[in-house]
Amino acid sequence: RIDRVGAYAARHAAKNVVAAGLASACEVQLSYSIGQARPVSVQVETFGTGRVSDTILAQRVLAHFDFRPAAIIRNFHLRQLPSQYRGGFYRRLAAYGQVGRMDLGLPWERTDRTALLLA
Repeated sequence: RIDRVGAYAARHAAKNVVAAGLASACEVQLSYSIGQARPVSVQVETFGTGRVSDTILAQRVLAHFDFRPAAIIRNFHLRQLPSQYRGGFYRRLAAYGQVGRMDLGLPWERTDRTALLLA
């Protein structure tokens, strides 16, 4: 389960970095260890497009995103999403992919933390 929710959280963070104008491309990598709620590593790669260093971006991402699995599930309302779509949520999600979908209103596609990243 952590691989999926972690990917959603990494996507959300990367999208917010780009939407904030801090980079034109961004990849956020999370590494977890068994028995630890927080990731043991958070890496940000902007492929040379960052307005600030990747290290500073990683610090900002860590400060403004909670990458603990329970927090991700809570923040993205992952337990409630299926009931909002009358049981067809995961079928729809599987049919056309989990990222870049604006038709489902996926919470990891929101760019709601841009102001925090700029501060």
